Amino acid sequence: MDRTAWIAVVLCSLGLVGWYVYVAKQTQSQAQQRAAIAALAPISPTPLASVSPPPRATAPPSPTPAPSTATFAETTETLRNSDLELHLTNRGGGIAKAVLLNHIAEDNKHVTLNEGDHPPIGLITDDPANRDLPEYKLVRQGEAMQMEFVTPEQVTIRKKIFFPPDADKKDNFTAELDVDLTNGGTKPFGNAGYYLSVGSSAPIHEKDYANYTRLVWCVNGSAKGIDVNWFAPSNGLFGIMGQRPGRDVYHESVKGAEWVATSDQFFTTLIAPLSTKADGVWGRRVDVDPVKKMYGVEGAMHIPAFDLPPGASLGAKFEVYLGPKLYHKLATLPHNEAEVMEFGIFKIICQALLNALNTLHSFLGNYAAAILALTVIVKAILWPIQNKANRSARQMAALSPKMQELREKYKDDPTKMNQELMKLYKEYGINPVGGCLPMVIQIPIFFGLFTMLRQAVELRNAHFLWIRDLSQPDTVGHIAGFPINILPLLMAGTSFWMTHLTPKSGDPTQQRMMMFTPIIFVVFCYNFAAALALYYTTQNLLTILQLYQNRRQPPPTLQKVSAKK
Repeated sequence: MDRTAWIAVVLCSLGLVGWYVYVAKQTQSQAQQRAAIAALAPISPTPLASVSPPPRATAPPSPTPAPSTATFAETTETLRNSDLELHLTNRGGGIAKAVLLNHIAEDNKHVTLNEGDHPPIGLITDDPANRDLPEYKLVRQGEAMQMEFVTPEQVTIRKKIFFPPDADKKDNFTAELDVDLTNGGTKPFGNAGYYLSVGSSAPIHEKDYANYTRLVWCVNGSAKGIDVNWFAPSNGLFGIMGQRPGRDVYHESVKGAEWVATSDQFFTTLIAPLSTKADGVWGRRVDVDPVKKMYGVEGAMHIPAFDLPPGASLGAKFEVYLGPKLYHKLATLPHNEAEVMEFGIFKIICQALLNALNTLHSFLGNYAAAILALTVIVKAILWPIQNKANRSARQMAALSPKMQELREKYKDDPTKMNQELMKLYKEYGINPVGGCLPMVIQIPIFFGLFTMLRQAVELRNAHFLWIRDLSQPDTVGHIAGFPINILPLLMAGTSFWMTHLTPKSGDPTQQRMMMFTPIIFVVFCYNFAAALALYYTTQNLLTILQLYQNRRQPPPTLQKVSAKK
């Protein structure tokens, strides 16, 4: 293959390669960048003895939570609005779990956040790994719940949880947690700060992507985080370089975190301190289903040190979001909560496409129809550019005999051959990489859709024809345990059809390489969400329509640039 052909192939493939490098960095470079963190000393506050009566352990906490040794009976109360039901517990004084009343998980059950034996959301402790939690007194106060506990030092901890007024008639997933510490003793009470539990997150479905199960925090409007893979052992590069054992706990000092969250692919528990900012984060991985390699993550934020003279009080307020990662809702919150979506380098494109998708859905009432409409709109915008690219490809095909003559004439002198080919392109005014321009433009759109559709909770349980859930692969059955996904197969078929219709140019090696592109795409996309395969298949069909329309036009005639003068 000549140098120009290589340039064309490289340009057309650059975005795809760059994307997979970017995805790899999400799971690998973060671990490399923070490899030293495990050796750092944890944030070590002066124990708030009242909250965690036993002395703090000197050994690192176990990744498997120890059962509670509480000697009191656990009682719960509930707070409820139209979207959210909070189960409040006297064990540690917090939200034991949050039930999302309008979101369905497996077996037709409600999606439940922090389900299982995890620390309650809003737990105050000096050691987030400690499971021996104190008993709080629960008192209902109208539409709010107050929780109270008095420490041996006569410091009264009062928590109040309630739903703040919200003008929206739906998607109300925000609660407020007010904390009041009052020193009722005769001595000053000093504390190096405390941890506030953010609870846990875990995959809802076994096919949810593990790298979205994360501990996330936001500093200066930018989200940072780790996923559950950070805790897993690594064999390094080819089993030689970068090997390390599994890690039990993650903890890091941060400078003014606006919020801390645990998050899975579609849902999040996010807490924003309103009175101060967090100065540390803590997390660990927990088992969900080790056989299926499903893991969750627990998290906590560290609140800075404080002093309480006798008779003094200290108040703190926290905004708690417990719900789906709805961009339009998170974007209305005042502390950059929408950054929990972690759209990355395609943030602007993702936001625009998601807003467009939801706008189309508001008119069409079906998300599959909205995806089809969005595909048509994107294709219509790119149609003129694609026409020029198709014309350039047909000109290259017409020029192919002359190019082949040069290859045969200078086959023993590649440098001279490339020079003559460039002269030939210039002589006829043809840009050899012009056919790649639409692909270069479509790459950000494609990967913006790729990133957006993977986290669009709106697509969960959205039906279309045989598709039961647009957020999952459209599996219709299995053969010898292998899933049969219809849309990726249709996508591959339309890609081959499109390749067959594309004007042939370049040498046979280049043509064979381009024929393998659909196979590469179907391998990578086979288990992706049906919504993405639906978009790409529809886009292929529209491109095929455009190719047929271009073929009906008169074939381009080769005309030297100098002859036009």
